[in-house]
Amino acid sequence: MALKSTIFKADVQLADIDHGCYTDLQLTLARHPSETDERMMMRLAALALNAHQVQDLCGGDAHIGFGAGLSSPEEPDVLLRDFTGRIRLWIEVGQPDDKPLAKACSKADQVLVYAYGAQADVWWRGMEGKLARLPKLSVWRFPAADAQALARLAARGMKLQAMVQEGVLTLSGDLGQAAIQPQALNLETAVERLLSSEKPRQR
Repeated sequence: MALKSTIFKADVQLADIDHGCYTDLQLTLARHPSETDERMMMRLAALALNAHQVQDLCGGDAHIGFGAGLSSPEEPDVLLRDFTGRIRLWIEVGQPDDKPLAKACSKADQVLVYAYGAQADVWWRGMEGKLARLPKLSVWRFPAADAQALARLAARGMKLQAMVQEGVLTLSGDLGQAAIQPQALNLETAVERLLSSEKPRQR
């Protein structure tokens, strides 16, 4: 008999000072039996870091929420969809393969990856060349120690205060506090693409 997912609830008071986003989030996370607390909390962190995009990308006419998680690998970990049904933001956490990311780029306006864990750098060295061809993709890394600290906040019922300031997400709750700062892995590639697109075309 297949094991069922465990349901976690999180009430998050978000103050994203960097983007002027202040909101309360009532979140439900279904943790697959094979999913760790660390990965589940990474999903929550990814959503908190991008909640401002509801307003910034879509003028408030959108919803950001979790996908089905590990029980449905065809869905993202976090999804921002506007009210026309258009997928504005597709977010994955962990160390995904290049083919699913290429498929995600064909469905969404933007794709983000938040890699974490002790093997994140090894994964990136093996994937960098393959992912460079995906213009919609941005890749970030969470330091392993930060991810582990965040996992210690996991509880079936969480009341969290989240603040984003100068690129750092700080989560505080009854079980303590954790601060994480995602580091851009393919920023140089993204900047090169931007500069190339801004060059005047030759006539």
